[in-house]
Amino acid sequence: MAILTLRSLHKDFGIKEILRDANFTLETQDKVGLIGTNGSGKSTLLKMLAGLEPYDSGDLEISNQMRRVYLPQQPDLNPELTVLEQVFAASGERMQLVRDYELLSQKIAHNPEPSLLNQLARLQEKMDASSAWDLETQAKMILSKLGIQDFERPVGELSGGYRKRIALAAALMAEADLLLMDEPTNHLDAGSVEWLQEYLQRYRGALILITHDRYFLDQVTNRIIEIDQGDFYSYAGNYAYYLEKKALATESINSSRKKHVGLLRRELAWLQRGPKARSTKQKARIQRVEELQEKQFKTTQGKVEIGSAARRLGKKVIELKNVSKQFGDHILIKDFTYEFTGRDRVGIVGPNGAGKSTLMNLITGRLKADSGAVDIGSTVHFGYFDQHSEDLLDSLNQELRVLDYLKETAEYVKLADGAQITASQMLERFLFPPNQQYVPLHKLSGGEKRRLFLLHVLMQSPNVMILDEPTNDLDVQTLAVLEEYLSDFPGTVIVVSHDRYFLDRTVDEIFALETAGNIRRYPGNYSIYQEIKAKEDKLNPTVPKEKVETSSPSTKPTQKPVDSNKPRRLSNYERREYNGLEDKIAQLEEQKAELEKQLYENPPADYAETSKLAEQLEDLNQTIEEKTLRWMELAERADL
Repeated sequence: MAILTLRSLHKDFGIKEILRDANFTLETQDKVGLIGTNGSGKSTLLKMLAGLEPYDSGDLEISNQMRRVYLPQQPDLNPELTVLEQVFAASGERMQLVRDYELLSQKIAHNPEPSLLNQLARLQEKMDASSAWDLETQAKMILSKLGIQDFERPVGELSGGYRKRIALAAALMAEADLLLMDEPTNHLDAGSVEWLQEYLQRYRGALILITHDRYFLDQVTNRIIEIDQGDFYSYAGNYAYYLEKKALATESINSSRKKHVGLLRRELAWLQRGPKARSTKQKARIQRVEELQEKQFKTTQGKVEIGSAARRLGKKVIELKNVSKQFGDHILIKDFTYEFTGRDRVGIVGPNGAGKSTLMNLITGRLKADSGAVDIGSTVHFGYFDQHSEDLLDSLNQELRVLDYLKETAEYVKLADGAQITASQMLERFLFPPNQQYVPLHKLSGGEKRRLFLLHVLMQSPNVMILDEPTNDLDVQTLAVLEEYLSDFPGTVIVVSHDRYFLDRTVDEIFALETAGNIRRYPGNYSIYQEIKAKEDKLNPTVPKEKVETSSPSTKPTQKPVDSNKPRRLSNYERREYNGLEDKIAQLEEQKAELEKQLYENPPADYAETSKLAEQLEDLNQTIEEKTLRWMELAERADL
C-alpha cells in the first residue's frame, strides 16, 4: 500500500536546481536510504516530505491516516522539560492514553463521580490492550541504549550531542508510520549505532534516512534513492545492491561514450576525405555529424577528487611517555606510552566521554598532560579535521566568499604528481563549481562546510592526519574518496570515529579506551577488534548483577571449587613473547604487502616463479593468522 507519492516534483534555489521531475512511491514497509553528495538536496527533500519546505511544482500525495515524524540534524527541544518529559512529548496514541488516565485520576481524586469512574475503567481496558503501561520502561531502555542515564535532568543543561540522542529516542517512541531521519547515527558511539541498526531492522513502519554509515545503510535499507545533479534515481535493494547496479550503469555509459567518440571520428574522417559536391546524401551525413557533436553524456555522479603533496616526515614523529590526564575525579588517560611511526594507521575507539578527543588533543599538543611527556618531531605538520569544523567556519565572516576563504590558505596547490593547480581548480575537484565559488559561506549546507574545511586542511600539505569524527555530515561519495586518499597518504593517520566501515578501510591498529583511563592496543581494523572482543567476552563472562544482589546475606559462604579452566597468568617467557608479537605481526603484514605488490602489479613472466610467489603468499597469510591467534590467546591473560 502506497503511503507517499511524488509526481514530477521540482525544486530550485536559483543558483542550484535541487530536484528535476522527481517521481517516487513509498510503500508501508519500505526502508529507504537517501544518498548524494553534500549540497545535492538530501536534507531539503527530507524537509519537503516532512511538510516543512515548499516545492516549486509537481505533486506530493500523503495518506491522511499516516503519522510522520521528522528527526533533523539539529533538533529544537524544550530546554525546560526533563529528558523523560521531552521523550514523551512527541509520543503517539499510547502516550495520549497515559496522559488522559493521569488527568482523569486527578479529577476523581477531587470528585469521584460514577461517570468518571466508568471512564477510568474504559481507559484502563484500552491501556491494557495497547500495553501503554510499559511506555516509561520502554523509554528508559531506549535512552539507556543511546547512552543517557539521567532521565530527570533538564534538557537545557545538556550538550548538542545529548540533545540529538534525546530527539532520536523521542522519534523512536513516537510510533510513526513514517520516520524521516537526517543523520541519526551522528553523536552515537559504535555500540549505540549497532543497537539502533538492529532496532530499525525490526521497525514496523516506513523509513527514509540520510546517513554516511555504509554498514548501517546496507543492513537497514531495502531501497536506495540517489539525488545526482537534480536527477532522481531509485534502486530496489540495499547499499551493496546500489553499488553493483551503479557500477554496471557507469560501465554502460562509459562504453556508450567510447562508441560515440569512435563513430564521431569515423564520420569526421569521411567528411575530410569526401567529395566537395553537396549532394542530398552528403548533407544528411553532415547533419548527422553535427548531431553527434552536440550530443552530451551527463556525468552519472559528481566526483570528488583529492590529491595534494605531503611534506617530508622525519624519523621522530610523536612520542608519548607515561601520559596521564583527568578532569576532577574522572580519569581519562592513565600512564599511556606509545611511539608513533611514519606509517601508523591508528583508530581510537571507546564510548562517548571515554576521552577519545582528549587523547587527540594531547597528541597534537592542544592540551597539556597532567603527568608524563609528549614529544612532537620537528618535521611534523598536523592536518587536524575535527568534528566541530563547521563551527570554525561559522565563526568567520559569513559574507566571505568560498574562493576567498580558500585563497587565505593558498593561491596554488602542489599535487602528489608534482603538478600545480589554482585554488579555484581545487574547489572544482571538490564539487564546488565556478558559480558556487563566489557564494558567501552562509549559503553552504552543513555538509558542504565540512567538505570545504576538509579541503582547507589538505591544502596545507600535512604529513600527520588527525581525523576526529571525520564522517559526520560528509556524504558517502566523499568518504569513499577520502579513504582512497588515506590509503596512499605517505604519513601518519590517527582517526577517532564511530563509523565501522571507515575504520575498516583506513586503520590497521585499534586503541580502545577502557575504564579508569586504560588504553588497550589491538592489531587489525575495527572488525578484527570486534572479533577479539567477542572472544574475550565469551571466555570471561561477567557475573550478572541481579544474581549478586539476590544472594541471601545470611547464607554461609562456601569454599569455591578450583576451576581448572580458569586462565592462568602469563609466565615471564610468555610476556616477552606477547610484547614482541605486535611488532612481528606488523613486519609480516609489510612483507605480505610487498609480496602482493610484486605478484599482482608486476608479476614475473615465468609461470614457475609466479607459482612460487603465490605459495609464499599463502604461507605468509597462514603465519599471520597463527601469530594473530596466539596474540589474542596471550592478550586474554595479559591483564590477569
